[in-house]
Amino acid sequence: MEAAIQDLLKKHRLSITESRVKILELFLAQQGALAHGDIEKRTGEKFDRVTVYRTLQSFMNKGIIHTIPTADNSIRYALCKDNCAEGHHHDNHVHFVCDDCGNTVCLDEVTIPTIKLPLGFTPKQVEMVISGKCRECKG
Repeated sequence: MEAAIQDLLKKHRLSITESRVKILELFLAQQGALAHGDIEKRTGEKFDRVTVYRTLQSFMNKGIIHTIPTADNSIRYALCKDNCAEGHHHDNHVHFVCDDCGNTVCLDEVTIPTIKLPLGFTPKQVEMVISGKCRECKG
């Protein structure tokens, strides 16, 4: 996994730092999205809040991760697919947030429908979040 992480950082022209490697390891090991607080807890006292924040910002700017809004106005982060690039996110998929466990996942196979806006309106970003119970909590 270490080589894949280094390749990803090189591909996006980011220097290979301990914080970037560790945070990418967390994303690659996670099925769903992560909150800033989750990342802080899982990295322990190794990286301060500002380092985590700056790393996430760099990853978003370079098209490595994208944000997912939640009902409580917090933000979760998830890995982008291969077609995202610096300044051009192509995350046209639905996100699902479990009401019970809080797990947030990208539903890549479910695309957001095209929305026809009135003349003069230009969309910048469209987000669709569905809440409910995930497979694990439903049973």
